[in-house]
Amino acid sequence: MRVLVVEDEQLLADAVATGLRREAMAVDVVYDGAAAGERIDLNDYDVVVLDRDLPLVHGDDVCRRIVELGLPTRVLMLTASGDVSDRVAGLELGADDYLPKPFAFTELVARVRALGRRSVAALPPVLEQSGIRLDPNRREVFRDGREIHLAPKEFAVLEVLMRGEGTVVSAEQLLEKAWDENADPFTNVVRVTVMTLRRKLGEPPVITTVPGAGYRI
Repeated sequence: MRVLVVEDEQLLADAVATGLRREAMAVDVVYDGAAAGERIDLNDYDVVVLDRDLPLVHGDDVCRRIVELGLPTRVLMLTASGDVSDRVAGLELGADDYLPKPFAFTELVARVRALGRRSVAALPPVLEQSGIRLDPNRREVFRDGREIHLAPKEFAVLEVLMRGEGTVVSAEQLLEKAWDENADPFTNVVRVTVMTLRRKLGEPPVITTVPGAGYRI
């Protein structure tokens, strides 16, 4: 899952991004509304965690732009105001969910994951395929009843492949969904991660390489 965090309190923004990355999400961070608009034009995001009161371009305008573009991106709006009318106004702009500050990080993660499931065709919260059971909320993976311990990027790659439901997922798509914008597209990081993932999942192999196209389960 790829997430954009838009928050002008830099310490909070960076802390949220670090926490989400530990949850195997690819996260980009910006600190004002103008930069958010630029990222939205460049990248495809599953979820935008959007502070409402932003400098340069207000969070309301960022939300409106996402809606006007018809993007599948889901918006979780943050605000320091706990006023009901403020929450209603944010939802009427097109936000999909609303979370007042201060918030519990575990709740933020749960809301981001729930919105991420809604940004694509509906899939069950727990993914099962080829003997593999992946629970994004618990960050658990089992194969034929045996627990597999994966690093965050390995987990993210496996989740993207399983959400592909047997279709071929290109290296570029994996790079986009499992890494953030700082990833170097000219490295072999995807290939190495897939190789390590194959080894950890064990025999018989479940990840197939489609030459010149990508990978699938």
